[in-house]
Amino acid sequence: MFANSPWALLPPVIAIALALITKEVYSSLFIGIVVGGLLYANFHPVMAMEHIFVDGMIGQLTDPWNMGILIFLVVLGSMVMLMNRAGGSAAFGRWASSHVKTKVGAQLATIALGVLIFIDDYFNCLTVGSVMRPLCDKQNISREKLAYLIDATAAPVCIIAPISSWAAAVTGFVDGANGLTLFVRAIPYNFYALLTIAMMLTLTFGKFDYGPMRKAEQEHIKKKFSDPRDDLPDSAITGAEDQPNPPVSDKGRVSHLVVPIISLIICCVIGMIYTGGFFEGESFITAFSNSDASVGLVYGSVVALLITIIYFLCTRVLDFKECMNAIPEGFKSMVPAILILTFAWTLKSMTDSLGAAGYVAGLVEHVAGNSAFMSLLPAFVFLIGVFLSFATGTSWGTFGILIPIVVSVFGADLNNELMIIAISACMAGAVCGDHCSPISDTTIMASAGAQCDHIRHVSTQLPYAMTAAVVSLIAYILAGFIRIWVISLVLGLAMMVAVLLGIRALTKEIPE
Repeated sequence: MFANSPWALLPPVIAIALALITKEVYSSLFIGIVVGGLLYANFHPVMAMEHIFVDGMIGQLTDPWNMGILIFLVVLGSMVMLMNRAGGSAAFGRWASSHVKTKVGAQLATIALGVLIFIDDYFNCLTVGSVMRPLCDKQNISREKLAYLIDATAAPVCIIAPISSWAAAVTGFVDGANGLTLFVRAIPYNFYALLTIAMMLTLTFGKFDYGPMRKAEQEHIKKKFSDPRDDLPDSAITGAEDQPNPPVSDKGRVSHLVVPIISLIICCVIGMIYTGGFFEGESFITAFSNSDASVGLVYGSVVALLITIIYFLCTRVLDFKECMNAIPEGFKSMVPAILILTFAWTLKSMTDSLGAAGYVAGLVEHVAGNSAFMSLLPAFVFLIGVFLSFATGTSWGTFGILIPIVVSVFGADLNNELMIIAISACMAGAVCGDHCSPISDTTIMASAGAQCDHIRHVSTQLPYAMTAAVVSLIAYILAGFIRIWVISLVLGLAMMVAVLLGIRALTKEIPE
């Protein structure tokens, strides 16, 4: 009765609306899950309960991919706690404050690190958060702004990096054409990703914010100067808000943060290419394309955790007992992110069981079948990608639905520039919706990495993401007619900068 209809999108819409209104994410997600279960069971309570907990929550928690991500989260949390207890984060904060002396420099450093860690968005969010949190705290950058910078350099960067888990996912959804070639050709048309990067740089160099982010930055500055506890040298960089006075070694050096992070990067790359068959003779690019990111990240993070413990023991910054005590504390720090992820995955399973994917696929095929709208197809695909990804909280699921449809419409013709634009619009729309959605795992990871309240991150980021989305939509309308990437991209970048400068001029008139 409710399957394969607009009702299939009701559960995530309810969950997202409640989360934004009540500012309470756990109950909002659970209510959305319950609504999905009731719709699936035609309001039969026993059947709904079975579907929610057996097919939904238990099914998602026993999924190998999801379990790998949860293990990776736990290990990352333990590593972060170890670095904090060893004094590595505090030492990096002191070092960074003596080298990066401005707020602009701290933001640029965060953006640069986010761009450099393009391999995987989960890895990006947690690693950049762990490394840059001390520096941003020292430079008086709010956690909301840090979370935005992390989130905006995660998926948007991964989706334009040919060697990343995202590129591997996209190429896997393309049948009848060279997926990697198509991905590379689509990069210049990925307006949302490119315009988001341009937006971050414009805001940083322009030294301004707007909307809820501006308010969050102002509140952070007032709190910083009004709360005497914030004058303590390392009070903001222990990374353990749940613990009033966590023990921190006074022997910590910058190397006690740098060595674990470098080990993590190297080990995770090796773990990912190992799962793709690199050590069985495959090329590096092929191994990356075939990699199982979930398993590879688990392999890499566990080995990096062992290296970190051994290094801390050898340098005598922590003893064995202190290392072991830090591991469960790291687990505890990740419990909120794990709980939100579990609910988000369960909500997605409710949406899938109601046939939301099939309903949206039918809409896309209907639009694509109308030849009069072909030049506007990229803009329609972008809008549908945004809505589907926002409602379901998954970019990859959106790729899986829309990319095969677009390829079938054009017959996998790589010489058709409109197909390249439409494929890119699909990827851009999926990333945009994912960037906006409070139930997106990447958004949840960004909140965890910045140690920022999740709903505050979503509400402060949303106006920025929507600004980039509107400009991207206009760019796709133009690209559908122009079909030359250089002209389309230059026009999009010019519009983005012009809009931001206009907002800056208007917000200057508003009293602080």
